[in-house]
Amino acid sequence: MTRRPTGGSAEMVDRLFPLRRAPGIVRLHGHRAARGVLPENTLLAFRNTFDIGVQVVELDILSTRDGIPVITHNPRLMSASTRDAEGNWLSGEGPRIHDLTYEELSRYDVGGLRAGTAYAARYPDQAFLNGLRIPRFEDLARILAEPAYREIWLNIEIKSHPDRPDDTPPLPDYVAAVLSVLRGHGLEDRSILQSFDWRVLEEVACKAPDLPRSYLSYLPRPQPTMEVNVFEGSPWIGNALWGGVGGSLQRMISHMGGLIWCPYHEDLDPEEVALAHELGLIVNTWTVNSPEDMHRAIDAGVDGIITDYPARAQRLLLDRGLSWREDVQPIRATG
Repeated sequence: MTRRPTGGSAEMVDRLFPLRRAPGIVRLHGHRAARGVLPENTLLAFRNTFDIGVQVVELDILSTRDGIPVITHNPRLMSASTRDAEGNWLSGEGPRIHDLTYEELSRYDVGGLRAGTAYAARYPDQAFLNGLRIPRFEDLARILAEPAYREIWLNIEIKSHPDRPDDTPPLPDYVAAVLSVLRGHGLEDRSILQSFDWRVLEEVACKAPDLPRSYLSYLPRPQPTMEVNVFEGSPWIGNALWGGVGGSLQRMISHMGGLIWCPYHEDLDPEEVALAHELGLIVNTWTVNSPEDMHRAIDAGVDGIITDYPARAQRLLLDRGLSWREDVQPIRATG
């Protein structure tokens, strides 16, 4: 493994060093910027997350009908968080992102959560704002050119579903559009690309083999709250080798040239995290919001914690005598 240089050393730099756990350091990724406190995946929320000192943000990409990558999570506009041009909440299921041009999409306001919905109940501390729009990926890329934000990393989830191909463009075109933004703004050296749909990552490997790929996983369980994606014969895992590695998730990812494993936090096992590290993988876990789950993730040895509440995670790390970046040191109590 390459190492970070010290002093005037000519040693090669591990370019993923800012994402790796280090002595006293557990990295923080703001999930959808910081969904717990500001409207998710909005430029305001991203700026806030950068400004509180979080150096990695997780974001979601979908595509409009005219092929523009936009930052939003659900394939359809959510009635719990979307108002039309007249300020009215959407009734029922909203239009599909891929059925709208960007100009049409930009008429919707995503600055608040609708009172009385289950989604609003999950995030009672999220600010309610007016006039926020779903941004283009390029809009965020331009912000990262500002001097204050040139050390920010992007953890980019490309949304895709193997059984719903109409939600997105054909994968070659879809991935090419995302890569075009990254390359056009010189962000390849501070971005990782991830997906639950590992076929997307196969396309990334073909088009940009040097870009770090992160493999999201959600394992089978008695009562899953979303579709599980890793099991033998799964349509989500593409051409991943199964039998040849004995069904070892970490070895499958390593065999495919992946550099990052991103498991659900309830699937964490310290021995499996240790195996991932032996294989050279970074382990980032999602989406970790309660203090109890944060403590458990830290104790399991993960490199990064993806959370809707990055400020909460900052305080918790400091209370444990840890930090999330090298230039922020825990303040020791005195007297």
